[in-house]
Amino acid sequence: MSKTYAGARLRRLREERRMSQADLARVLAISPSYLNQMEHDSRPLTVPVLLRLTEAFGVDPGFFSERDASRLVADLREALAGEVAEARVSPSDLAELASRMPAVAQVLLDLGRRSQLLAERLSDAAESRDALAGAPRSPHEEIREFFYRRQNYLHEVDLAAEELARGIGIRPGDVLHALSRRLTERHQVRITSDTERLHHYDPAARVLHLSARLRPGQQAFRMATQLALLEYGDELDRLAAEDFPAGSTAHSLARIGIANYFAAALILPYRAFHTAAEEYRYDIERLTDHFGLGYETVCHRLSTLQRPRLRGVPFSFVRVDRAGNMSKRQSATGFHFSRAGGTCPLWNVYEAFAAPGRIHVQVASMPDGQRYLWTARAVTRHRGGWGEPGKTFAIGLGCEIRHAARLVYSDGLDLDNTAAATPIGMGCRLCERLDCPQRAVPPLGLPLAVDENSSTFVPYRIDGQAR
Repeated sequence: MSKTYAGARLRRLREERRMSQADLARVLAISPSYLNQMEHDSRPLTVPVLLRLTEAFGVDPGFFSERDASRLVADLREALAGEVAEARVSPSDLAELASRMPAVAQVLLDLGRRSQLLAERLSDAAESRDALAGAPRSPHEEIREFFYRRQNYLHEVDLAAEELARGIGIRPGDVLHALSRRLTERHQVRITSDTERLHHYDPAARVLHLSARLRPGQQAFRMATQLALLEYGDELDRLAAEDFPAGSTAHSLARIGIANYFAAALILPYRAFHTAAEEYRYDIERLTDHFGLGYETVCHRLSTLQRPRLRGVPFSFVRVDRAGNMSKRQSATGFHFSRAGGTCPLWNVYEAFAAPGRIHVQVASMPDGQRYLWTARAVTRHRGGWGEPGKTFAIGLGCEIRHAARLVYSDGLDLDNTAAATPIGMGCRLCERLDCPQRAVPPLGLPLAVDENSSTFVPYRIDGQAR
């Protein structure tokens, strides 16, 4: 059994309870000097001490377990890219900080992001007098962060949606009827298909207008979202207010985002969906057929299966357009989505546009050595009329390689062969792969080697890099 060193968390727990080392040592029936050694990671937590701590403070044993800090480390490396490039801090320093003192690491991360934002505002101001105030972070970006911090899982919402699904009889093949009956009988809402918009709810007339062009699964999602707003409005307000002030744009968007989460959890109840996902080995197309819902909806729901003691594969979910704009990104893993603009062109989400409708599979390796299994497929949405523009996106779903064997997409792949993985990065500006011929911009904070008498396959050669 591996030893557990959790001095920082133990010390923080004691300080939050306003106890001295002598007080806590008395509760744990150990000497103050022994406690001091554990708080400074000179000694590991023993099983008897761990049991006494959980009994005395009512915390889960997992509170003291070693935590996956890869996501926090990646965020720190992006926010402090300049300091890393100048060797003021090393990647190992950041990894130790994130592991030992995650709260301090989070504060440092927030400060680093504020510094980046200030630099961007000053840059804007230098380019345009009209930009002196600077552009605040987009409310939509704040909502992505809201779900990102929660690893794309809202426990209370998921439980409430599953309970409602059980109460109104949600099951594959009868979702629309069950939702329509609930809206009509409980809320006296009439449902019509007579609007050019995707949907419109008239609260005064209690009419839910849906577009006739919506597929059955899309209709179900809109109806389920409206149910969430009608039946759980107060709860949506409370959850949104955890991060955003009432009345703000971000608060309103958070309500919608949580209602959408509720809708997905209602039409795809956790236990039934988790059971099917495990049975089909996360075969997305079989799941879409089984539940009668769209590819993107099923992929997004797969990225939320993180219920304690009933976890599915922890996925990262992304939606990207042809230009590389990432309109959705959620993660239950340590996979890092760059906030600095741009993603890696070697990532298979871009390959998906070349063959729409086919699922592309890739084993990808990040600069830190972490490997992921990614699936990607392009999906297109049309309004329905001839000549009307549609929307095409690539939907990516990925997991760490240690979970890959649970997926049908791993069949036939040599998951142990690290050399077979495609090397990708977080985006050219921050990527550490200096020899990548696909690089679009110079790496941040490193001096370029400019030589009019020589050229290389690497577009931006770094000073001191081998020719």
